[in-house]
Amino acid sequence: MTNVLFVCSANRLRSPTAEQIFSTWPGVETDSAGISNGANVPLSSEQVEWADINLRHGEDPSFVMEKTHRNRLNRKFRSSLKGKRVICLDIPDDYEFMDPVLVRMLESRAGRFLPAKP
Repeated sequence: MTNVLFVCSANRLRSPTAEQIFSTWPGVETDSAGISNGANVPLSSEQVEWADINLRHGEDPSFVMEKTHRNRLNRKFRSSLKGKRVICLDIPDDYEFMDPVLVRMLESRAGRFLPAKP
């Protein structure tokens, strides 16, 4: 099983959408959280450590929606990352939960790092 963590600001729209989309992929277990104060599910070090996805290049990433999320994640959870790669999907906070455009962006940008969906 591949554990995949998605992080955005408030854990209200983008990361919960990603969590739901990829939860149906075989061999993938998902979780999501927000890096900002007041997030629906605030990011914890346990979640960061739980994400153990293995890429083709042997890296262990978590996915963030914006570069600011990656910077905050690196500052706040450096010891929990333990060399894991943080992949920025460059998806702005312009979409509603399960917006079809957001879904397509997530599938194309994050999907290539995950086991292939049959």
